[in-house]
Amino acid sequence: MNKLWVVFLFCCMQVLTYSQTNTLEGINTGSSFDGSDGTLNGIDAKSAKIKEFERPPVQDYKIISISRDTTFVDTTLHIGKDYKFNYLRKDRYGLLPFANTGQTHNTLIYDFNNQRTLPGYIAQARHFAYQEVEDINYYHNPTPLTELYYRSAFEQGQQLDAFFALNIHPRLNMSIAYKGVRSLGKYQNALTSSGNFRFASSYHTKNERYFIKLHWVAQDLLNQENGGLTDESIALFEDNDPDVDDRSRLEVNFEDAENILDGTRVYVNHHYNLIQKKDSLKDYELSVGHIFNSENKFYSYTQETANDLFGDAFDQSSFTDRTDSEETYNEVNAVYEDAKLGRLKFQANATYYDYGYDSVLIQDPDGDGISERVPNRLQGTSVAAGGSYQNRIGRFDIKGNAQVNIAGNFDGYNIYGEAGIAIDSTKRLSATVISNARPAGYNHLLFQSNYLNYNWFNADSYNTIKTNQLAFKVDAPSWVNIDASATTIQDYAYFAIDPLDDLVNSFQTDEAINHLKVTANKNIKYGKFNLDLTATYQNISGAEGVINVPDFVTRGSLYFTDRLFKKALFLQTGITANYFTKYNLNAYDPILAQFYVQNTEEFGDFPLFDFFINMKVRQTRIFVKAEHFNSAFTGNNFYSAPGNPYRDFNVRFGIVWNFFL
Repeated sequence: MNKLWVVFLFCCMQVLTYSQTNTLEGINTGSSFDGSDGTLNGIDAKSAKIKEFERPPVQDYKIISISRDTTFVDTTLHIGKDYKFNYLRKDRYGLLPFANTGQTHNTLIYDFNNQRTLPGYIAQARHFAYQEVEDINYYHNPTPLTELYYRSAFEQGQQLDAFFALNIHPRLNMSIAYKGVRSLGKYQNALTSSGNFRFASSYHTKNERYFIKLHWVAQDLLNQENGGLTDESIALFEDNDPDVDDRSRLEVNFEDAENILDGTRVYVNHHYNLIQKKDSLKDYELSVGHIFNSENKFYSYTQETANDLFGDAFDQSSFTDRTDSEETYNEVNAVYEDAKLGRLKFQANATYYDYGYDSVLIQDPDGDGISERVPNRLQGTSVAAGGSYQNRIGRFDIKGNAQVNIAGNFDGYNIYGEAGIAIDSTKRLSATVISNARPAGYNHLLFQSNYLNYNWFNADSYNTIKTNQLAFKVDAPSWVNIDASATTIQDYAYFAIDPLDDLVNSFQTDEAINHLKVTANKNIKYGKFNLDLTATYQNISGAEGVINVPDFVTRGSLYFTDRLFKKALFLQTGITANYFTKYNLNAYDPILAQFYVQNTEEFGDFPLFDFFINMKVRQTRIFVKAEHFNSAFTGNNFYSAPGNPYRDFNVRFGIVWNFFL
């Protein structure tokens, strides 16, 4: 049924495209249609010589974020496009992907800038590819716009991201997109299959009093799980045994499990201008608005036979652990904007949450006759109030926001402030302060599973996690770009191995954790050669073995650019190297879809070299990459997580193609 709706919507879009194109062609000729006699300015349409339609400049194809930042469609080819040409469509610096496209990523560089005041989402390892509210853009296009993304995958699979947007009317835009991935992978039971469907629209009235943005998103992210390689397979892999050059011959811990994160979201953001800026005598504006966001998710783990790797189980035969999560957010706000005072917003919101399972669990974990009750629900309504401020004074930019939970079962607050100064048109300095308090993630507070060890209730015992951060940023491409932050965390919640039974469990430390991070980036150009360098230093102090990070993470790209064939083709070719120092790399738990801390094995200190050839012809960008081509001669010591090897050498290709109808 969902596929039929997609086909129906696509057909409607094609009809509307034809209508919009014809209308714009008529406008572009400078002619007007007089319906009384069927002529163009009194001239018979059949004999009139119509000028050939000229596409508007690319700057007219606007992209508008939910925070009202506006950019335009970028059809250029630069090194940043190469970094973003991947499954996430984002720069993955600081992330270490697993072997198959569509699997999760291990985190090398931590950012503690979360401003949420409610518990964190379930199945965090699945959320790298999950599109949130801030990931959905809105458009304003003079003609229909299409973008097609394609990239090859691993063994019997492809990945595609198709996008289409048009303005049915100058004030009404609609966009539809679908991102799909299916890849079998090189290892046993590692298939990935995911789909992200997005529909978005924006509209404003002719008098520009009422504005609305809305979207509907449906996402499902499925991964087969194998628990990583067995100890014997790890030995064969590291010894570079030729019998296992075909990675499907390596034994994995199990071949009968899969997990899926499924989510549907309806989002509406609209406001009405009570007072408008009409002329130079009235330079202020007052509006009232409402935001509605309803999101339903479920995460399930399915396995045909319980495995001793995770301890004892209630049911040894086929089972499914399912976790449901629903959040419905309603906000009312008032915004006053003045040319001198700036933009001031007051808001109050209520979030209804319903997280949990179908039944209460009564168990005797210690076998001493003392039962423990694990409830099945975290349910209630959290009410919060706050505001934000934004202004530009000369070269200074000031903005901030604050929110505090005033009713409900969860305590929390967030304070954010930023001040920046523009040195000139290409250089900017800024400082940011964040103070946040929020509960631990939902699956830290409550979790149920068929495996006995994966059942806990900590909502009454865990403290609120408190984070304070001071950050500085220098945006100066002609000098050097620097991003530095110092963070202190109290009552941090994490997953780790329980020394009592060597199984994964949830923990909270009462020791303070200090995290220091400095990232520097510089692009050096000499003739047709370019060198793009990025390096990050991190340091953790305080509680030991709670957060593990590599001391250094680096990426460098040396590449050549030129225009060929009478400048019809733009060529970009070179080598990218990634590296991080050895440390206790986090391990992956497929039942929770979370990473957990391990302090017994160190990984890292292996370089990853990629050779790429990228080309641009008109609005088409072509990407060819030989990934990890050094794997054959630097040894098999590369891992994305303990027991989960990184990718071997492989050649992949793809394309990004924009159509301006």
